[in-house]
Amino acid sequence: MHDLRRQALESGKTVSRKAKSKNASPASSRPNSAPSSRAASRSRAVSRAGSDDEENGNLSDETSFSTNSIDELLTWEASDPITDAWRADLADRMQELIDRKRSSVQGREKCLAIYVRTLTAQYVEEDIRGKESELVTAFLKSIKAETSERETILAMKALAMTVVTSPSDLIYEAVASPLKRVISDSNSIASKAAAVHCLGTCTFFGGASDDEILDNMAYILEIVASDGGFIEAQDEPTPVVAALEEWGSLSTLIDDLAEESEEAAEYFVDQLSSSDPAVQIAAGENIALLYEKSYRPLAEDDGLADLDENDIISDPDDIPGVPKLVKNYNVYRRTDILKDTLSDLATLNTRRLSKKEQKSLRTSFTDILDSVEYPTHGPRYQNAIDHETGKRYGSRMTVRIHKEGVMRIDKWWKLHRLQALRRVLQSGFVTHYERNPVVFESLPIMITNDRKAARY
Repeated sequence: MHDLRRQALESGKTVSRKAKSKNASPASSRPNSAPSSRAASRSRAVSRAGSDDEENGNLSDETSFSTNSIDELLTWEASDPITDAWRADLADRMQELIDRKRSSVQGREKCLAIYVRTLTAQYVEEDIRGKESELVTAFLKSIKAETSERETILAMKALAMTVVTSPSDLIYEAVASPLKRVISDSNSIASKAAAVHCLGTCTFFGGASDDEILDNMAYILEIVASDGGFIEAQDEPTPVVAALEEWGSLSTLIDDLAEESEEAAEYFVDQLSSSDPAVQIAAGENIALLYEKSYRPLAEDDGLADLDENDIISDPDDIPGVPKLVKNYNVYRRTDILKDTLSDLATLNTRRLSKKEQKSLRTSFTDILDSVEYPTHGPRYQNAIDHETGKRYGSRMTVRIHKEGVMRIDKWWKLHRLQALRRVLQSGFVTHYERNPVVFESLPIMITNDRKAARY
C-alpha cells in the first residue's frame, strides 16, 4: 500500500505516465477520443438516491454522496450522538451482513443503514479490524445483485466508509471491476453516480497503484467527455457531476499533469455550458485546480534569462521564505476566451435558476475566475488589507471545527480533498478528522483559534 503519511502530506503524489515518457520518446499527436461538440449535460432532472429516505427518517448520511454546496459544506455540525449500545449493535449487524442467511431485502437495507450510520458517527477501526474481507465480500454481493436501488447504494456507501475507516491494499483490486459494471450496466442513474463516487474513494484509499489511479482518471473523464453517453446515461447530470468531482479528487494525488491538462481542460470548459449549475461548478473547480497545479516553486538553478517574466509570480506580501512561482505549462490554449466565459457565469442573472443557485454560481465562478487570472489565489481570496497585519487577507475560506477551531482552506487541492471526504463522511467528518488518522493525513491542516476568520 502507498505510504499514506507521505501521500497525504504532499499536494501531489506521482507523475503521469505521459510526463514520465516526455523526455524518453518524441511527442506524438493525441487522438481525438470525444465528439467535437456535445450537449454538455443539458438535463436538469437529477435522480434521487434512495427514494425511501424521507419515509425512513433522517437517513441522508447513509445514502448520500453529495455535499450540496460549499456554503453548506462549511457550516455542518458534528453528527448526533447515537446510543451507548452502538458497539454491540454494530457487532450484531456485521454478523447479519456477513451471514446473509434467510435475509430479506428490507432486512439487509436496515443492517446496511445502521452500519453506515455507526461508522459515520464513530471511529470503529478496532471493531471492524479482521472483518474487512468478509464485510467487503458481503457488500459486493449486494452491489452485484442490485436487488433494490436502495440496497445497492447503501452497500456502496458501506464499502466507502469501510475503506476510509480501515484502508487495505486488497480492497481496490476486489471492488474495481464490480463497481465499473454498475457504472456501465446499471439501469439506475442514482446507482451509477454512487458507484462513480465509491470507485473514487476506493481508488484513493484502497491500495490502487499509480497506473490504476491514472487509468481511472481517464475512465471517468470519458463520462464527462461524452455527457454520460459513455455509460448509457446521456445528458444525465448526476453521474457527470460525480465523474467531475472524483476526477478532481484523484488529480490531487498526481504531481505533474502537464500532458493531461489540455485535454481535460477542453472537456471541463465544454461543461461550463451545461444547464445544470452543479455540473458547471464542478467543472469550474477542476479548471481552477488545473491552473493552480500548473505553477511550481522557482528553483535556484532555474535560468531566469530563459524564463518569461510574465510566467513568474511573486508573493504579494513579500513574506520571507515564500518562493516565487513559475508557470510550468499552459493549461488551456485560449485562456482569454475562458476568462470571458467565467466572467459571464460570475455575473449571471437569469430567471431559469433559483436565487440560491444563482448565488452559489456567482460566488463559485468569482473565485474560479480569480484563480485562472492569478493561480496562486485559492478559494474566497480577498485582496483587502488587514490593517492589523498590513497584509492581504488572502483566501478566507474556513471550516469551523466545533466552536473555536478553524481549518483554513487556502488551496484548491485542499478544497477538493475536503469535499471528497465530506461526500463520504457527511456529518461525521469532524469526528473522523479528530480520531481517524487516515482522514487527518489526507488533509493535514492545522486547526487554529482564529476568531477573525470569515465564515461562509
